[in-house]
Amino acid sequence: MAVQEIPKIHADLNATFRTGKTKPMAWRRAQLKALKKLHLENEQALCQALKADLGKSDFEGWGAEILVTCNEIDHTLQHMNEWARPERIPTPVAVQPASSEIRRDPLGTVLIIAPWNYPLQLCLAPLVPALAAGNCAVLKPSELAPATSKIIAKLVPKYLDPDAIAVVEGGVPTSTELLEHKWDHILFTGGGNVGRIVMAAAAKHLTPVTLELGGKSPCIVGKKTKIGQAARRIIWGKVYNAGQTCIAPDYILVHSSRKDELMAAFERALKRFHGDDAQKSADYGRIINERHFDRLVGLLGDHKVLFGGTHDRDDKFIAPTILDAPDLDSPVMTEEIFGPLLPVHTYETMDEAIKFVNDRDKPLALYLFSTDAKERERVLNETSSGGVCVNQTILHYIVNDGPFGGVGPSGMGAYHGKWGFETFSHRKTVMTRTTLVDPDILYPPYSETKKKWTRRLA
Repeated sequence: MAVQEIPKIHADLNATFRTGKTKPMAWRRAQLKALKKLHLENEQALCQALKADLGKSDFEGWGAEILVTCNEIDHTLQHMNEWARPERIPTPVAVQPASSEIRRDPLGTVLIIAPWNYPLQLCLAPLVPALAAGNCAVLKPSELAPATSKIIAKLVPKYLDPDAIAVVEGGVPTSTELLEHKWDHILFTGGGNVGRIVMAAAAKHLTPVTLELGGKSPCIVGKKTKIGQAARRIIWGKVYNAGQTCIAPDYILVHSSRKDELMAAFERALKRFHGDDAQKSADYGRIINERHFDRLVGLLGDHKVLFGGTHDRDDKFIAPTILDAPDLDSPVMTEEIFGPLLPVHTYETMDEAIKFVNDRDKPLALYLFSTDAKERERVLNETSSGGVCVNQTILHYIVNDGPFGGVGPSGMGAYHGKWGFETFSHRKTVMTRTTLVDPDILYPPYSETKKKWTRRLA
């Protein structure tokens, strides 16, 4: 698509929204059902595109991309009438007789900019609440996942209303042009550096943004924990999608007394998942491109490798790799890894572990493995993160009734379920006064009696 077409697309979608076409609940529900149909009728082709871009197995492509989005659609269809219903709220005595309510209006035309790591789900799942709330939308798939971008561009206009939903493909010039226009909301998923560019562009138009970013998500392993189980759950969440997950565990803090046991359990779990050579495993993905491969190999550097560490640039393969206590000021401990490298550090007291986390930027996710209830409460109460999983990794993402989003440098705003509906809606207070009576107390001339009664009522 030529960059020159973007102004017309923007204008056409705005014109559609002004007709009111997207506001009826029947239209919204029809679009969501069509979006689910898109996934179900093209499952094989979608999984093939994901495999071409990221080496995802069919199971991983279906589970992390298709199933997650379809579940979001089902949840939304079940609850959207309830979310959209006007909400009665109290009215102050001073303005009685009257009634008040909150109505939720669609924002208008929204822009959704998707990343490359889950290029299908993170493009189409945010569209679910945007449509449920009654908006028009432009989707910008990632150019770094070209096969997925192409199939999204092919299927969306076939299944969804082309007057209200458009797909714009392209690279940086396309994104730059899109950000020149005034949108009613922008949802961006990606890295912090580009997030700052998006936010700066949005500020020119006072456009609200939802930024789903990332950061270094810590994983604390307590002294009291089931090490074998913890190792399976941690390493699964780490190497899922070859580590290219914004909420993947980014580093481990393990109690010094359990480190050796955890390392041995990691190795056993990896062999169970992917055999002696993960490069031969049908279930282990690949790095998105050579640039990111080179970046990860650079992060690997000359740090002490406990196991793993092999890589093949031609195949864009990097083995699941455990790094032993890399320097805290090294890039692998200061930059988001976004790959299958896992640094491990030890701690002696929970005070030390909590301080380690709190001395750094607030992460998108925090993981704690512990069977000690008091220890769990301490970590939950004394740290701040976008979300938390206790005794599990990454699966809090699929809790439809809970908000998903970051805090501080890991993002702002949230979506999923009702929270996504709220993100793409304007909450409008409406007060309606009766016409049967019109008390004189509000109107001049004001007297001491009116002042006295106003004070009482206020």
